[in-house]
Amino acid sequence: MTDPWKIIFFGTPAFALPTLKGLLEGPDRVVAVVTQPDRPQGMGLMVVPTPVKKLAVQHDLTVLQPERVKEETFLGYIRTLQPDLFVVVAYGQILPKALLALPKHGAVNVHASLLPKHRGAAPIPWAILNGDKVTGVTTMMMDEGMDTGDILLQTKIPIGERETAESLHDRMALSGALLLRETVEGMKQGAVPRTPQNPALATYAPSFKKEDGTIDWKKDAREIDRQVRALNPWPGAFTGWDGRFLKIFKGEAREETPRGEAGTVVWVGADFVEVETGKGSFLIQEVQLAGGRRMGVRDFLSGHPILVGTTFS
Repeated sequence: MTDPWKIIFFGTPAFALPTLKGLLEGPDRVVAVVTQPDRPQGMGLMVVPTPVKKLAVQHDLTVLQPERVKEETFLGYIRTLQPDLFVVVAYGQILPKALLALPKHGAVNVHASLLPKHRGAAPIPWAILNGDKVTGVTTMMMDEGMDTGDILLQTKIPIGERETAESLHDRMALSGALLLRETVEGMKQGAVPRTPQNPALATYAPSFKKEDGTIDWKKDAREIDRQVRALNPWPGAFTGWDGRFLKIFKGEAREETPRGEAGTVVWVGADFVEVETGKGSFLIQEVQLAGGRRMGVRDFLSGHPILVGTTFS
């Protein structure tokens, strides 16, 4: 039985919460939590703490929020903690060599893809956007690169046909917590192999911008369906309608004989609006008008009629 390790946890969004909770329930000691600074959010630009900070405060943990992890005052404080291990989950900054050298057993990252595929900040939506059938979670030893370190353990996760980034995110976050626990236990026993990544197989998953949600109706309906699911909930897939933006949260691709120009409404049912695409058609089923609430098409049409022949821009 080894002595408990002193762990410093680096993480920011909700994806990191199951892993932090798992560490708090385990035998090791979380001596500090490092997360991004509080930022203004929403329409009112209220300054909001990160999800990881909220959880850390609930457990009376030491919380550190450096603007840059290269700051000497931050590095100096981390040295005084004499950590055995860093655990990093969607933190949001690349850790420099000087910081990575501090923990006795290195730094382990939990990444939401089967590395070296989908390196970067947004692996979950990119897996759906690319039409992957399987994704997974990887634990790796961190180096100075972006998701380039040696692979420790991996677990595969199937992607459902109607999977959204939101639903896949939740399943992968839980899997990541379990894989991290298995990884740390294996490291203590010296039983975890280190496998270098093959850079020739690397693909990248950069962050999305709001404009990436714009729907091009000239694309294949299946591509549009993947875009709607991949960008749910953020930034959301959207189209122009009646001089406003209409977000589309749910729909379904159909292989249909062309009946009009791409972007044209060809049928309006009780629960869907069918739009012609570059190949096939897309059934819009759940929407949100700018400034309004998210709702099914049946409720939306009761207050916002859409006629056959309408063109989405």
